[in-house]
Amino acid sequence: MAVNLTSMGKFLALVLRHKPEVIGLKLDAGGWVAIDDLLSAMAKHGKGIERETLEDIVDTDNKGRYEYKYNGDVTKIRACQGHSIKDIDLGLEPTKPPEVLYHGTAVRFVNAIINEGLKPGNRQYVHLSLDHETAVKVGSRHGTPFVLKVLSGKMHQDGHEFFLSHNNVWLTKNVPAEYIKGL
Repeated sequence: MAVNLTSMGKFLALVLRHKPEVIGLKLDAGGWVAIDDLLSAMAKHGKGIERETLEDIVDTDNKGRYEYKYNGDVTKIRACQGHSIKDIDLGLEPTKPPEVLYHGTAVRFVNAIINEGLKPGNRQYVHLSLDHETAVKVGSRHGTPFVLKVLSGKMHQDGHEFFLSHNNVWLTKNVPAEYIKGL
């Protein structure tokens, strides 16, 4: 029976970003896990796949959610961002953002965001996009999309830190309401 890559990709996101304990996995402080340990834990919990299938999932992920650590050969894997595990340190350096970034959301959340700002919710960071089109795609996952413009250059100038993940998602701890404009 063929493995459903989409379903298995969602499971991989679950264990590498949110709940590694569901398969008895422990991530290190940087969110890394040995690939052999991941595959073994998945197999023990009825989600067994071959290493080649894992590579297919990672290589075909259109959001580039995962990255490898090399030690001569690929030895570890982690999610690039999006963790709800609060003590994961991705080792990202503060980076000066462009003047404007975008946040895609659903229309039903816009009034609350305009009033309260953007908060990370159960994640470590608020996720921002470099372009409007990507933000529309993100917002579409939550309902009728709405794109907010974030004055990231002004935020940075005012002392807020930004980070750029391995897969080019901009991250910040929160976005106060005064830096958000509707489009």
